[in-house]
Amino acid sequence: MSLCLEMYDWALYTHTKGAVKMHKVLDFETLLPEFVCITNGKGADNTIAKKLHFARGTIVVADRIYSDTELLNHWDSTGVVFIVRGRDNIQFESIRERDLPDTTSQEILIDEEVRLTGVETASKYPKKIRRIGIYNVQGGYTIDLYTNDFKHAASTIAALYRSRWKIEIFFRNLKQNLHIKSFLGTSQNAVEIQIWTALITILLLQYLKRIAKHPWCLSNLTASLRLNTFTKIDLFEWINEPFSPPPDEPEIA
Repeated sequence: MSLCLEMYDWALYTHTKGAVKMHKVLDFETLLPEFVCITNGKGADNTIAKKLHFARGTIVVADRIYSDTELLNHWDSTGVVFIVRGRDNIQFESIRERDLPDTTSQEILIDEEVRLTGVETASKYPKKIRRIGIYNVQGGYTIDLYTNDFKHAASTIAALYRSRWKIEIFFRNLKQNLHIKSFLGTSQNAVEIQIWTALITILLLQYLKRIAKHPWCLSNLTASLRLNTFTKIDLFEWINEPFSPPPDEPEIA
């Protein structure tokens, strides 16, 4: 998130720009963050990622910024499956090309096992790694995915990577429903409090949406709660039957 460096002097990014970063791990099923770390704009993503501990068997899907061979080697050695978009300048040599079934999507260009040959990458990740080339129809460009998953089909791995873009749903819900367009304070503490408050709020809203019997849309639930902020109602009864008439008020003798 870009900030004015003159007002937010602690949020260093460049000599002329300020920014704050929110590093997070998003759960695929709930679309809610399991881990969040807030830093200034210079906070390196892979540095934060190296401090995380995932359970064996976890599938981590990440963008090219996490294509750090030392980090990938750490994940592989701890039993974590990774699917990462590779950088354009990765050097490698092909070990063998894997067969593509006839039922494979036409977007899959190649599926092969390779060995990294870069001066630094070869020493940091000496094992073989799987490379899958994909053609993006909408954008008209190709991307390379690197993974230590040698079991699933290439189309499955490509689908898992595409699911990563659901992270935009989380940010859309955060921005549209909670209207985070500006910060109320300029200090680091004030900015972090506002971000954490928004994250806690979105967590509570998602919890209410999940337990409610009524098929709420998150935006409708947020707007309805805002309208009924000072209404004396049983919250858990109301989210189940929001359109039922209110109980009759007792008569005063």
